[in-house]
Amino acid sequence: MVDILLLEDDKVLSTEIRSFLINQGFPCDQAFDGLEFLAQTHKKKYSFYLLDINVPKINGLEICKKIRNHDALTPIIILSAYDDIDDKKEAFLRAADDYLVKPFVLEELLMRINSLLRRQQHNESNSTKTLTVDDLVIHPDEARVFRANEEILLTQKEFQLLLILAQANGRTLSKQHISEEVWQNQFQTTQNTIEVYINFLRKKIDKNFEHKLIHTRPGFGYYLSSEK
Repeated sequence: MVDILLLEDDKVLSTEIRSFLINQGFPCDQAFDGLEFLAQTHKKKYSFYLLDINVPKINGLEICKKIRNHDALTPIIILSAYDDIDDKKEAFLRAADDYLVKPFVLEELLMRINSLLRRQQHNESNSTKTLTVDDLVIHPDEARVFRANEEILLTQKEFQLLLILAQANGRTLSKQHISEEVWQNQFQTTQNTIEVYINFLRKKIDKNFEHKLIHTRPGFGYYLSSEK
C-alpha cells in the first residue's frame, strides 16, 4: 500500500487533494506546516511525499532537502504556484522527482504519482545486481555506493545518474539520454543542470582519488570507466 503525506497549508485545497487520492485508493495524511510534516514522518513511515513550497515554519524545499539527507528513494512531487524555471531547477537540485504547477487537474497529479511508482517498481525489479567499476561498488537494491570500501552518500538524482552510467558498461551517454532517463523530460533540463550533477558526482566519487572514473567525451557526453 502506498501511504502519501501531503504538505499543503491551504486547507481547502489540501482536503480536496486528500479526498481525491483516498477515492483513488491512496491513503493520504495531511500536514499544514513544515514542523507538523516532520513530526508526522517521525510517527509513521510514508512511501510518497507531496510538498507545497510556500508553507509556514519550514518551506517545502527545505523539507525536501531534509528528506533526501536520509532517504534517497521515496518519491517526492513538488506542488507549487511558482512557474519560473529557476524555481523548478531549485526543486530538482534538492532531488525532487517531479514538479507540478498550480492550479493543476487532479487527474494529472494522479498520472504523475502512478508514473513515479511504476518507475520505482521497475528500478527495484531490474536493478538488483551489484555493479563494480574498478574499486567502485554500487548496490542498486539498497541505493548504496562504496569506493575503496568507504561508503559515499548520494542524493537520489546523483544515485540515478551514477547508476545509468554504470549500467552503460563504458558507453558514452549523451546529455539528452541522461535527461530522458534521470529526469524523464518532466521539466526543461538544461545542459548546465546535467553538468552540475556530473560535477556533484565527481566531487564525491573522484575528488579524493588519483584514479578518476567519471569521464567526458567532448561533444558526445559522459561515461564511467576504469581506464587509466
